[in-house]
Amino acid sequence: MRAGDLDRRITIERATIEYSGSGEPIETWNELATVWAKVDQQGGREFFATAQEVSERKVVFRIRWIEGLTVLDRVMLDGAEHDIHEVRRLGRKEGVELHTTAAL
Repeated sequence: MRAGDLDRRITIERATIEYSGSGEPIETWNELATVWAKVDQQGGREFFATAQEVSERKVVFRIRWIEGLTVLDRVMLDGAEHDIHEVRRLGRKEGVELHTTAAL
């Protein structure tokens, strides 16, 4: 993986459950890592959901190896949340491809 291809700064976040004073669970997102990435737009689609138009964008992020990433994590890029659907290893722990979708 060439360093020159990693030209976008992304943040990877992981959800944790905290509890309010009344004992109600609250999901919060905490920063796991901020890394350089190569960003590939894979296309998108538009559809109608409950009387509103929804746009979805598929994006693949290529980053250097980080141990323990899962589909339960998410990627933040320019304020947009990207849900991870697949984590694919590149080489022998050289890198990772994160296949994501973002609602627009």
